[in-house]
Amino acid sequence: MENYIVVLFKNKIRKRIIKKFITYNKAINFFEKLKKENDEIIFNKLIENTKKCEYELSLIEYSSNRLIPIYLTDEMGRNIKVKIEDDNLTIVKIIPYKIEDTIYDLQKKEKITTQKFLKSYLTGDGLKMISVLNNKIILQKDDEVYIFSLKSESESSRFVDCLSLHFFKIKRGDCLFIKDYSSPQRKYLYSLLESKGFDKKILYRKFTTHPRSK
Repeated sequence: MENYIVVLFKNKIRKRIIKKFITYNKAINFFEKLKKENDEIIFNKLIENTKKCEYELSLIEYSSNRLIPIYLTDEMGRNIKVKIEDDNLTIVKIIPYKIEDTIYDLQKKEKITTQKFLKSYLTGDGLKMISVLNNKIILQKDDEVYIFSLKSESESSRFVDCLSLHFFKIKRGDCLFIKDYSSPQRKYLYSLLESKGFDKKILYRKFTTHPRSK
C-alpha cells in the first residue's frame, strides 16, 4: 500500500495526484526533484479562463501521527497554517508551484513555451529587440520581425519582465527589452508591422480572452 502521495493543488483544491510512494525517502526525493525542476520555469501561469490561479505542490502522508503543523507564506508574507479535511491525511510539505504558461506564435499558429521561444527565435549572434505592443510581443532580429500574442496587455508586459529577469540571471546581454513607447515610436512600429504584412486589426487588439458574462 502507498503511504505517500505527491499532489498538485489549484486554488487550494486538489487538481491531480502526480505520483504515489510506499517509502518516505522515495517520496521526498521525488518531491525535491520536482521542486528543483520547477525553479527553471521562466514564465508561469497566473491566469486561466480569465481567472487568477495559483498552484501548490504537496507531499501528503496517509494515517500519520505527525503533530508538527505546516505553514505556507502567502503573497503578503503572512504564515498561514495549512489545513486538510481528511483526518487520515497529513500534509508533510507544501510549496508554491509554477505551471508553465505558453504564448501564441502567430507565425506558426500554435502555442509555444518560453523554452521553445528561446530555442526557435533567440539563438545566434546579433542584437535582438523584444517589445510590448498591446497584448503582443514583437521580436526584431536583423531584418526579420516576429509577433506573439498573450491573454492581455498585463500578461505581455509580465512575459517581458520574466524574460528580462532570466537574461539578467544568466548574464546574457544580446537582447534589448522595451515596454514603453512614445507616440511617434508606437506609430512607427505599427507602420513597420503593417509593411511586413501583419493585419492591422490584430495589431490593435488588446485581449485574446474576455471576461465571461455572469
